[in-house]
Amino acid sequence: MDFDVEIFKGKSFSELMKDIYQNSSKKDRQINLLIAELKPLIKNIGDATVIVPLIKEYLEISVKNDEALVKLAAVVQRLISTNSRVQAETGNSWMLSDEEKKQLLGELDQITGTESNINQKVVEISAKQSQLESEIDNLQDGL
Repeated sequence: MDFDVEIFKGKSFSELMKDIYQNSSKKDRQINLLIAELKPLIKNIGDATVIVPLIKEYLEISVKNDEALVKLAAVVQRLISTNSRVQAETGNSWMLSDEEKKQLLGELDQITGTESNINQKVVEISAKQSQLESEIDNLQDGL
């Protein structure tokens, strides 16, 4: 399989795979940094019951985002494999059956919807985090 085939303007399959790896590593570092920043805010069990669910949601969003990227890579890999097979058999490239086209478009729609939901959830969690940090600051000021 040709990993250097351009899948869209300026992005090859190998670059997409590299981006998936880098995004996953970056998110891992960000989540660890977030946890490290939130640890000092936990003074008692009440604080923990507020902050730990936030961390859990961040982890779930990270997993869902990685899943979306992996699904995209799987779609592209199938497309490249199909192209290679068709090209070897017929000499023509990028010939997909109607069923394959429908399947790929369906998966793309699913990925797009998932990404939109993830982005919305990130905004919601960030707002909750800001609110909780403000409440914790107010509580600490009151002590």
